[in-house]
Amino acid sequence: MSIYLSKLNAIADNTNLYLKNFFSKQKRYSSLLKPMKYGVFSGGKRFRSVIVANTGKIYGINYKKLIIIGAAIECIHSYSLIHDDLPAMDNDELRRGKLTVHKKFNEFTAILAGNSLLTLAFELLSGKDLKLSNHYKNELIKTLSECSGHTGLAGGQYFDLTFEKKNISKKNIIEMQRKKTGELFGFCCESIAIIKGLDLKKRKKLKEIGINIGLLFQTVDDLIDYSGDSLTVGKPTKRDKKKGKATLVNLLGYKKTIIFAKDLKKRIESEIKKYGYRSKDLLDSVEFIIERKF
Repeated sequence: MSIYLSKLNAIADNTNLYLKNFFSKQKRYSSLLKPMKYGVFSGGKRFRSVIVANTGKIYGINYKKLIIIGAAIECIHSYSLIHDDLPAMDNDELRRGKLTVHKKFNEFTAILAGNSLLTLAFELLSGKDLKLSNHYKNELIKTLSECSGHTGLAGGQYFDLTFEKKNISKKNIIEMQRKKTGELFGFCCESIAIIKGLDLKKRKKLKEIGINIGLLFQTVDDLIDYSGDSLTVGKPTKRDKKKGKATLVNLLGYKKTIIFAKDLKKRIESEIKKYGYRSKDLLDSVEFIIERKF
C-alpha cells in the first residue's frame, strides 16, 4: 500500500500544480481568487483525481488529459464542500483541520467562491489545455453538469438535508448517497469512456463502477464520523447522529454497516477485475477506501 500511497500523492501533487499554474495565469484581478484558492487547496487527497487517473490507465489515456479532467472535478468537489459547510446546510466550522471558507472569510464570500469554482470546472474542460475534440469536450461538460446538478450532487445534498430527523428506508438512503457522493465518482470513471469513444453500454458500466466507489467512500466516511477521532479527521465527529442524519450507520448500526461496506467492496472489485491487469491501481484505490480508519 506504500507504493500506492506514493502514486496517490503524485497524482494529487500534479493536480494541485496544474490548478496553481492555472490560477497564476489569470490576467484579471478578482477579490474571489483568494477564497477560491483557500477552498480548493484545503489539504484533500485529490482522491477523485486519483480515480480518474487510475481508470484512464486501463485505457492508456494521456496523463495530462487525466490531470485536467481531475482538476475540473476537484473544483466541483471543493465548491460542494464550501456550500455544504454553510450555516444554512451542515453548519461546520472546520474542514480538514482548517477553518471553513465562510468562517475564514464570510458567508456571502463563501457562496460566491463556491459558485466560481463550479464555473471554473467548465472553463477547464472547455479550455485549450485539454487536447480533445469539441465533440468530446461538449459531452464531458454536459455529463458533468448532469452529475453536479439537481439530478446528481445538488439533488443528493437536498435529500441529505431534508431527510434529517426522519425515518428513511435503506433504499432511499442509498439512493441519496449515490447522488450526493456517487454521481461525481461516477463521472470520474465515465469521463474515460467519453474521451475513449466507448459505446453506451460500456460507458454505463464504468459509470456504475464509479457510483459504487462513491457509495463505498461515503459509507466509510459515515463510519469514521461515528467512531473516528476529530483530531485525526480534521473536523468534529459524531455529528451525523446529533443532527439526525439519514445514514446507514444510524439505520443499521455500526457493525452491520461495516458488513455492508465490505460486501460492496467485493462487488466493486469483481467488476473492476474484468478490465485485466491494467486495473490494479483502480483496485488499490478501492482497497485504500476501506482501509481508512473507522
